[in-house]
Amino acid sequence: MKHTPFLLNLSIALSLSGLFTGLPAAAQAVSPPASSAINSPFVVKPYLQIGRQPGPTHLQLMWHTADESAAWSAQVRLTPKQEWVNMDAPQSTRVAVAGVAPRWLLNSALRNLEPGKRFEYRLMRNGQPVFQSEAQAPKAANQNYRFVAFGDVGAGTPEQKQMAHRAWLSKPDVVVVPGDIVYEYGLMTEYDKNFWPTYNADTVTAQGVPLMRQIPMFTVPGNHDIDNRDLNRFPDGLSYYFFWDQPLNGPLGVEGGPIVPKLMANETNRRNFLAAAGEAYPRMANYSFDYGNTHWTVLDSNPYVDWTNKELQDWVAKDLANAKDATWHIVSFHHPGFNSSNEHLEQQHMRLLAPIFEAGKVDLVLNGHLHNYQRSYPMTFKSSKGRNGTLLIGGRDGTVIRGRVVNGRWTLDKKFDGTTQTQPKGVIYVVTGAGGKELYDVDQHDAPDSWQPFTHTFVSNVHSLTVVDVSEKALKVQQVTADGREVDAFTISK
Repeated sequence: MKHTPFLLNLSIALSLSGLFTGLPAAAQAVSPPASSAINSPFVVKPYLQIGRQPGPTHLQLMWHTADESAAWSAQVRLTPKQEWVNMDAPQSTRVAVAGVAPRWLLNSALRNLEPGKRFEYRLMRNGQPVFQSEAQAPKAANQNYRFVAFGDVGAGTPEQKQMAHRAWLSKPDVVVVPGDIVYEYGLMTEYDKNFWPTYNADTVTAQGVPLMRQIPMFTVPGNHDIDNRDLNRFPDGLSYYFFWDQPLNGPLGVEGGPIVPKLMANETNRRNFLAAAGEAYPRMANYSFDYGNTHWTVLDSNPYVDWTNKELQDWVAKDLANAKDATWHIVSFHHPGFNSSNEHLEQQHMRLLAPIFEAGKVDLVLNGHLHNYQRSYPMTFKSSKGRNGTLLIGGRDGTVIRGRVVNGRWTLDKKFDGTTQTQPKGVIYVVTGAGGKELYDVDQHDAPDSWQPFTHTFVSNVHSLTVVDVSEKALKVQQVTADGREVDAFTISK
């Protein structure tokens, strides 16, 4: 349940003493006077979100506090010479699930921004500044922008931290994570350990970067994020629905229907989860929005979703058709329909949407799930006539849906080379799942005979991320490693 209190419960946990020495102005907390030094009020420091209704003049700011009373407010100024302007009172949600100390999630709209421009914001606690950072407003449709994409990230590995540093050095305007945000079960405790410290650090170090407090990030749900529905075993699970402020314009599903499996939860665990998730559950698993000149469509590709369902297919088709004014159309979901990895080769259920993507003039599909990099030829696909493929059922009780094998025929545009021939005939599918978890199918890296015919590039021997520069006429795509080495590059032009 959401409300807007003047006094919020939060606790005092981490000392501010010594946090500020040497911090850049772009991402520093504001030190209180020495005579009134206090402990840090933050469980998770502020981070930027695209919000329920994204646009170039506003962002959402979220932060987490513990369970004591304080009065909070956010302020913005567009230049250092201007006065601070008060934003609307923050919204708050109390999260109190078993096994984790209760916390408040606070959320404030940062409004009247200048598209694509830097600005400053700060947080006031009981009338005193306790955090300040620079940030960047979203880009408008007439502005070029850069995004970074990397999936399968929050694993707590050295490689995750290296790729976070590369993302920071890439200077993106927005970041997308195509699923498996944290491992292994999408828990609050896993975010606290393996996610926030890496992407929302106070300074740039080998352990993390201050990315999220300056640049908005949006996320795609993966199997490690929302496939686990057992809240009796993991009461702090499904925290994807707590921690992200993203659009709620997708199809409205009900538990037990073709979109949403049933929760396994006793009355208490269910009540606590629903109170924390609020309106985000279950709708935030599928959504769409515009950023710059691009229409983004985000889909829940977990195998429990029945993508043979006509209503779901119609929603995707309508979403793409309604975005006819966008220059570019990008779709992102976790499980790739087309991949060459021996791992998860059988999970082909998202192939069912390929004709819809083609009719909707999708330029690029971004996936994760496979912990490597793959790029397809531009392609079109038709499943076998009158068939939805073969559903795969597994698990100890023989009821767990594992995926779907979808046979069919593809047509490949091998004239497209991404350098001289840059106007593809068909959709290009990219797997960018080498963001931090252990690599998959390293032995296939130098074995093109093991690749599917639709695969153009397969890089599985190194972690990497995708950097895309978006303009009116071109998408310039690079795949780079932690040390900045380019392992693939291509351009799509209009």
